Amino acid sequence: MTHAPPLAGRVCLITGASSGIGAHLARRMAQAGAQVVLGARRTELTGAIAEDIDSAGGKALAVPLDVTSESSIAEAFASAESRFGPVDTVVANAGVVRNGRSTDVPEADLRQVYDTNLLGVHLTANAAARAMMAAGSRESEAGRIVIIGSITAQMTGQGDAAYAASKAGVAHLGRQLAREWVRQGINVNTVQPGYIRTELVGDWFDSEDGKVQIAGWHRRRLMEIDALDDLVLFLCSDASAHVTGGTFTVDDGQSL
Repeated sequence: MTHAPPLAGRVCLITGASSGIGAHLARRMAQAGAQVVLGARRTELTGAIAEDIDSAGGKALAVPLDVTSESSIAEAFASAESRFGPVDTVVANAGVVRNGRSTDVPEADLRQVYDTNLLGVHLTANAAARAMMAAGSRESEAGRIVIIGSITAQMTGQGDAAYAASKAGVAHLGRQLAREWVRQGINVNTVQPGYIRTELVGDWFDSEDGKVQIAGWHRRRLMEIDALDDLVLFLCSDASAHVTGGTFTVDDGQSL
């Protein structure tokens, strides 16, 4: 007896899908049977990933997406629905970081962090909920929104105050939206990963200070890019029907 892939029939839109965690999850979700919509500003990168997914037998669409723009988000959802049907699954992954002591970070950089990491998540989730409710999520209970946060939401450090604060806001936003939409058949959960070597952190962990940071963790290692796969796929699937409002930390003990 064969079983259908866990995301078979789902239409999944992933923000920040041009690199790092977003690009990786797009590939994994396609392998799990989803029709995947890759949203990002760097469409030359998402276009190449979508072609790879199609060549491997999956179904993917790259769309231009600026999560700080409500109209851009609306256009992305419209393009997704035109190609695959209504979006029932969203991974809100887009994020930026602008490091430095708070008194040294320019206002424009602070606004970019908060606008992308917090407002962008809220606008994306709002658009997702509207699309899901219009498609009958109250009856189907198929709506899934997964927000990618960070362990910095529950830690203090130096040089990432805006990023950490934005991710703390995201964690509570997830619970608030889960409460708002609990009767609309939409589950909202937040995943807080630890440190993974991605474009977002750049070469930091190759620096001497970065190596000191790794040495201070109990297991003295970065996480692999696939560390979130099983949890995110579960939260996006029908199997997570009774899971909403959760905040899940996956950090290999880095925050302990």
